[in-house]
Amino acid sequence: MQDGPKRVTTNGDSERPNVARLFDYYLGGAHNFAVDRALAEESIKRFPVAEMARTIRSFSRRVIRLCVEEMGIRQFLDLGSGIPTAGNVHEVAQSIDPSCSVVYVDHDPVTVAHARTMLRDNLSAAIVQADVRDVGAVLRHPETRRLIDFTKPTAVLMVGILPYITDEPAGMVARYRAALCEGSVLALTHLTKDVEPGLVDQLVDLSDGMGSEIVPRTKQDVADFVCGLKLLEPGLVLAAHWRADGELPGTSAAADASTYGAVGVII
Repeated sequence: MQDGPKRVTTNGDSERPNVARLFDYYLGGAHNFAVDRALAEESIKRFPVAEMARTIRSFSRRVIRLCVEEMGIRQFLDLGSGIPTAGNVHEVAQSIDPSCSVVYVDHDPVTVAHARTMLRDNLSAAIVQADVRDVGAVLRHPETRRLIDFTKPTAVLMVGILPYITDEPAGMVARYRAALCEGSVLALTHLTKDVEPGLVDQLVDLSDGMGSEIVPRTKQDVADFVCGLKLLEPGLVLAAHWRADGELPGTSAAADASTYGAVGVII
């Protein structure tokens, strides 16, 4: 008989919805409260936010498998990770090779409390509580230094986080890139209004209502983040179609069209 999911039992804020717990619910996780589920169900009725979350998660799984199986990468830094549940980085990577190490980074104390409870028995995975914009603090954190050797190829995942970086995101991306050695990977997704502006405007309004400003960007904006990297085929495309190989997550066409994805190699 399998153990049930590890849960936060103290200091959890169950009175207000939390963005990370909302995404946990959208992805079928168990680390959410009634207040999160109520808002999630309300938002699902308005637009396909759950499908959008699953599209991003499917992209992430494909990238992780590629890194481990084809590129020999065994180190992952997941920025703005949210709650590491429902097929997150350590589960996918360590199911292929248990030696993989993963550092999650999130600034939200509720998210970090959930993650620390979930990861307490996993010596090769940890969460760092930090603002991802403070690159030095993330890279110098003792847990980062314990689990990641930046002289070896590392995958830095910016999956879903860049729309929340409203001030000079390109500079932040460049600082992380500068820490990586040749053969490392930078993978990102980004919300866009290029194709479905009405849908994305609704998501922006929902996020604003929770006190989390997000900024959709154009394909050219996203291309600037990965300029100078060797983009793996098929390049910068809608995340739902990046090496999908028949694994499209069954989302609506509108959800598929809301997010770009790309994977670049440091050369």
